[in-house]
Amino acid sequence: MSEYTEITVKDDGPVAVIHLDRPEKLNALTVAFWPQMRDALARLEASGTTRAVVLTGAGDKAFSAGGDIAGFGELEGTAAKRAFQADCLRTFAAIEESPLPVIAAVNGYAFGGGCELALACDLVLASERAAFAMPESGIGLVPGFGVLRGPAVMGRHWTKWMVLGGERLDAATAERVGLVQKVVPHDALLEEAVAVGERIARAAPLAVRVGKTMINRGVDRGETGYSLEAVTMLQETADTAEGIAAFTEKRPPRFEGH
Repeated sequence: MSEYTEITVKDDGPVAVIHLDRPEKLNALTVAFWPQMRDALARLEASGTTRAVVLTGAGDKAFSAGGDIAGFGELEGTAAKRAFQADCLRTFAAIEESPLPVIAAVNGYAFGGGCELALACDLVLASERAAFAMPESGIGLVPGFGVLRGPAVMGRHWTKWMVLGGERLDAATAERVGLVQKVVPHDALLEEAVAVGERIARAAPLAVRVGKTMINRGVDRGETGYSLEAVTMLQETADTAEGIAAFTEKRPPRFEGH
């Protein structure tokens, strides 16, 4: 799987490890990331040897600092923006619906799309240095998947705390509200996440698959239609254009009505 540009995959045992691999950019998620992630996951599912997957970030600072915001500004036209949002939602669905348990090992910043990736995973382990945020409102957007899955994982009010106010959660708070299942020392994170995967790998594969499917029965795929159209609409607004410009120019945004 060496042809990927945004991720690296190590699959020499029952627990595969996928690294988000742009450490120089805090593992920001480009347009190319989403199909690569789906392809890697599909290959691991088809391998016959992989029993669990650990998803983590390369480097020592970030799981993922979120979407590549400069890249958002390069999307031209409603169709391109809708297609991009649909691609992101397909990837979150691929993680949630994978027959393989996917464990997030959050080693630092998990912001925006990085936080949403953690929400899509089955289990989340976090370094004591981890921090979680969905600050898209600061550039005139909302996290299209986070607004859907956040309430089921940590409740409506904590999701509103993060989405409406852009509030950041440290690792201990994220554990308290249910976003994280275990906080571990930073240097032990990947080892502990793989150990959890190995415990799962020793269980009966069919039982694990059926268990994940049954627990996820309340996940409603129909809800993504509203998210797709709402986020596409926001991407067309003057507020989002201003938010992206302010981000790239490293200045406070000047939204309409302020």
